Amino acid sequence: MKTKRLINVKNLSVSFGNNIILNNINFYLSKKESLVIIGKSGSGKSVLLKCLMGLLKPDVGSIEINGVNIVNTNRIDKENALKNIGVTFQNGALFDSLTIWENITFKKTRFLGFDKSSAKKQALSIIQNLELDENILELYPSELSGGMQKRVAIARAICDQPQVLFFDEPTSGLDPITGKVINDLINKTVKKLEVSAITITHDISSINNLASRVILLDNNKIAWSGKPNEMNKSKNNIVKQFLINR
Repeated sequence: MKTKRLINVKNLSVSFGNNIILNNINFYLSKKESLVIIGKSGSGKSVLLKCLMGLLKPDVGSIEINGVNIVNTNRIDKENALKNIGVTFQNGALFDSLTIWENITFKKTRFLGFDKSSAKKQALSIIQNLELDENILELYPSELSGGMQKRVAIARAICDQPQVLFFDEPTSGLDPITGKVINDLINKTVKKLEVSAITITHDISSINNLASRVILLDNNKIAWSGKPNEMNKSKNNIVKQFLINR
């Protein structure tokens, strides 16, 4: 039985002026798969994520989400396809002026017409599943630690029950212990919700904890792809260099 591909990227290329950022990128994300994309700073990871989120249009290529090519479709079909995506940004990107529960349910209260009482109950249910105390619901992001802000960002991403989750450098700026807690939480959440995930990172511990498959970007291209346990055995010099420098 053929595994369903939720995202299919074909021949993707992006350049800014004469600067080539991504060159002929091809990969896919299957149902219930956790794909981790790694690479050194400047390898194009963030640009690739922006393309997947529909924020940046590539020069060449296609990005199919559930069979819809978001690069060349109309605005309505693109927005409908992207509704299946939940995103956590590198720095959390929480709204400073909103309480935690308002952050988590922002889309539902502002765009989908949910009443505040129902939204707050849903926010409570989500944070309890993420092992956060209900007392934080009325707090503001500045009153939380970096690790707790990361958890709230995850809560917001899963609030709309997406098919796919994007994690942009989820352990960035965290100490190793807190980073492991966030990785374990992401792994638990992805498995419990039975969703697919793409994680952008340079953190080896994230690879080992989260990945069912890994893609290594280098020099604007995919330099290597395989399972996490194959990385240490790989004879690919770029893989070896990446592991040493981390």
